[in-house]
Amino acid sequence: MKIERTKNATRNIIFGVILKIYQIFVPFVIRTAIIYLLGVEYLGLNSLFTSVLQVLNLAELGVGSAMVFSMYKPIAEDDTNTICALMRLYKIYYRVIGSVVLGLGLILLPFMPKLINGDVPPDMNVYVLYVMNLTATVLSYWLFAYKNCILQAHQRVDITSKVTLFTDTVKYIFQFAVLAIFHNYYLFVIVVLFSQVVTNITIAIMSNKMYTQYQAKGSLPKATIKQINRRIRDLFTSKLGSVIVNSSDTIVISAFLGLTVLAIYQNYFYLITAVTGFISIVFNACTAGVGNSLIVDTKEKCYKDFRTFTFIIVWIAGVCTICFLCLFQPFMELWVGKNLMVEFPIVICLCIYFFVMEINTLLNLYKDAAGMWHEDRFRPLVTALTNLTMNLIMVQFWGLYGITLSTVVSTLIVGMPWLLHNLFMVIFERKNRTEYVLGLIRYTIIACITAVITYLLCTFIQLSAIPTFIVRVIICVVVPNIIFLTVYRKKSEFRESIILIDRMTKGKLKLKKLIRQDKKY
Repeated sequence: MKIERTKNATRNIIFGVILKIYQIFVPFVIRTAIIYLLGVEYLGLNSLFTSVLQVLNLAELGVGSAMVFSMYKPIAEDDTNTICALMRLYKIYYRVIGSVVLGLGLILLPFMPKLINGDVPPDMNVYVLYVMNLTATVLSYWLFAYKNCILQAHQRVDITSKVTLFTDTVKYIFQFAVLAIFHNYYLFVIVVLFSQVVTNITIAIMSNKMYTQYQAKGSLPKATIKQINRRIRDLFTSKLGSVIVNSSDTIVISAFLGLTVLAIYQNYFYLITAVTGFISIVFNACTAGVGNSLIVDTKEKCYKDFRTFTFIIVWIAGVCTICFLCLFQPFMELWVGKNLMVEFPIVICLCIYFFVMEINTLLNLYKDAAGMWHEDRFRPLVTALTNLTMNLIMVQFWGLYGITLSTVVSTLIVGMPWLLHNLFMVIFERKNRTEYVLGLIRYTIIACITAVITYLLCTFIQLSAIPTFIVRVIICVVVPNIIFLTVYRKKSEFRESIILIDRMTKGKLKLKKLIRQDKKY
C-alpha cells in the first residue's frame, strides 16, 4: 500500500491547525483564570509537575516511535499479520511501561519538596498533587495507548485531532467551572485525569472502527523482535536527551529561582510552545510521508525534498521569531502586567532559542522518519548532558539568561553539527554538507536583518497600549513576508516550495503565480 502522502499530510495539517488554535485560545483563558483567581504560584506548580513527569516518561524508551516506524514497511506491503503482531507487542510493552512509571513515580514522591525553592501555596499538598498528576500519566499508557500507532503509521492523525477536539472541549468546560465556582486546584487536576481516560478510550474506538482488520494478536519472529528492541535501546539516549533538554530548564528554575520566577518564565514559554505547536502540525503531518518517501524514492529526490522543507521551515520560523521579538513585551503588559514581565534581553534569548530549536526539529524529523536511531544514539545524550551542566553552572551567575542560552549553545556547538553529519552520511549518502550549511547560514543572516528592520519600524509606533499592539502585529505579519518574498522570489528553493505547497493544497491557494515563469526554470 502506497500511502497518499500529500492528501494525508494536507488533511492532517487542516485538522491539526483547527485543534491547535483551539488548544491555544482556550487554555490561554484557563491560564489567565488561574493567575487571577488562584495566583501565579499555581502555574509554577503545574509546570514543575509536568517536567518531573516528563523525566518519568523515560520509561517509554521511544517504544512508540520504534513501533510506528516498524509498521511503515508492512503497511506498504499490505502485511496484515505482521501489523497485528506488532500491535500485540506494542500493547505488552505499554502495560509494562505504565507499571514502571508508577513505580518510579512513587519512589520520587518523598523528594518533591526539594525541587521547590521557597514557599508553596498554603492550601496545597505537594504530595497529593504529584500523585494525581502521576495517575493521569500512568493511565495514558494503560488505556489503549497502543491503538494510536495505527493512526500514526497510516498518516491519519487528523482522527486523533478530531477526538482531542471533542474531549478537550469537555475538559475545558469543567476546568473553568471548577476555577470560577470552587477556586479549587485539586478539582482542576482531577478533571485532567478523567479527560485522559476519555480521550484514550475514544481514540481506541475510532481506530477499531477504521481499521477492523487490525487486532492485537499473533507473534513476531525472534529476529524481528530483536531488531525492534535494538531500535528501542537506540532511542533511549534520544529520549533521555530530549527529556533533559525539555525538563531541566523548568526543574532548575524551580530549584534555584522559585515558583514565581518559574511561572513568569513559563508565561513566555507558553506562547513559544503554542507557536511551536502550530509548526509541529506540519512536522507531524509529514513524518509518516517522509518515512514512506525514504523507502520508495531515490536519494536525490529525498535530499531535494529535505532542502525544500528546510526553506519552508526557515521562512515560517523567521516570521514567528520576528513576531516574538516585537510583540512579546507589549502582549505581556496587556495580559499579566509589568510586574510579571522579564527584561528585554531575555526576550532576545528566547527568540534565538525558538529559531534554533525549530531548525533542529526539522533535522530530527528526518532522523526519526528514517529510523536512524542506532547511528545517532550518542549525540542526544552528549548534547543534553552539556546543556544540563551549563544550566547548573550558568543559572548561579546569570539566572534566566544562563538557563535560556545554555540550550542554544549546546545545540549549536554539539547537537546540530553532529546530527547533520549523521543525516548526510546515513540517509542522503553525501559527504559534502557545505552547500546545505552555507544555505542555512544565508537564511539565518537574512532573517536577522529582517528582524532588526521590523523591530526598528515597530519602535516608531507610540500609541496607547492596544492600538500599538495591533499596529505592531500588522507590521510583523506584512514586513517580514514582503522582505522574504523580495529576496527569495527568484531562487530555486522558493519555486520548489511553492510547487510543494500548491500540490498539498491542490492549487486552491493559487500560489504558482508567485513563481517567475521564464526559461531559467
